Amino acid sequence: MELIIQDFIEYLKSRQVSKNTLVSYERDINQLVVHLEQIGKKMVEATSDDLQNYVVYMQTMGKSNATISRSVASIKAFYKYLLKNKIIEDNIAEGLVAPKVEKKELTILTPKEVECLLEQPVLTDLKGQRDKAMLEILYATGIRVTELISIKVSDVNLNSGYVKVKKKNKERTIPIGNVALKCLKDYIENVRPLLIKTEEEETLFINANGQKMTRQGFWKILKQYKDQAKIEKDLTPHTIRHSFAVHLLQNGAEVKMVQEILGHTDVASTLMYTQMADMTLRDEYLKAHPRGN
Repeated sequence: MELIIQDFIEYLKSRQVSKNTLVSYERDINQLVVHLEQIGKKMVEATSDDLQNYVVYMQTMGKSNATISRSVASIKAFYKYLLKNKIIEDNIAEGLVAPKVEKKELTILTPKEVECLLEQPVLTDLKGQRDKAMLEILYATGIRVTELISIKVSDVNLNSGYVKVKKKNKERTIPIGNVALKCLKDYIENVRPLLIKTEEEETLFINANGQKMTRQGFWKILKQYKDQAKIEKDLTPHTIRHSFAVHLLQNGAEVKMVQEILGHTDVASTLMYTQMADMTLRDEYLKAHPRGN
């Protein structure tokens, strides 16, 4: 079964599935294998009841509905692969039911909160200048954290003021505002050369070891500045992406433009932000108007 799982992972790689998704799929499937072995069954011998009982087992273990739902998606994808490759005759996972996951309301920072966050890095050292450039670029472009840490120096055009962002086999060009552009220029010319260990390093943002910045590394940096700024809202890199989109729409940007910058294939994903923009404006109105309350 181990070889079949590896073949499945290789198949997903050929479909250009993200690295994080690959890790999740492999972990979820291996955990199911272990559970089935504990009840004396192999993956290809399991029944639909065995799989549904596994969902109940995960609930009794205290796993969140979101984690269980993701695991169910992994299991369904794997059994679909087994059926396609004629390793099994029936897809027993087809009717597997996952617990409902309540959608969390998006967290949006106010422009003042964003401003406060961006003011936190201390510009008297290399780390602070690098962090300032990363935060400014993240808010100026609305890119995902994985996209941020994957930017290469060659993807940046300081003269024209844009950055190329790549996801899977797609590429989009995003303009950079003057403030973020200045921070990025200072970082590239004065900071990055002192951080890199070798001239062969192509990644734009470098950690203290002279290597590519990691997702975990950036999350720690963001948490540090969140605490310093005394922002009480949940703050993740995606919060900044959400805030970027809402602030653009509030200031009159066209939905189509925001969609292109964010890299949404479906405009419905972008339209969600128009509702958030309207709600945020309403809240601000009620707070500011003498008769709002």
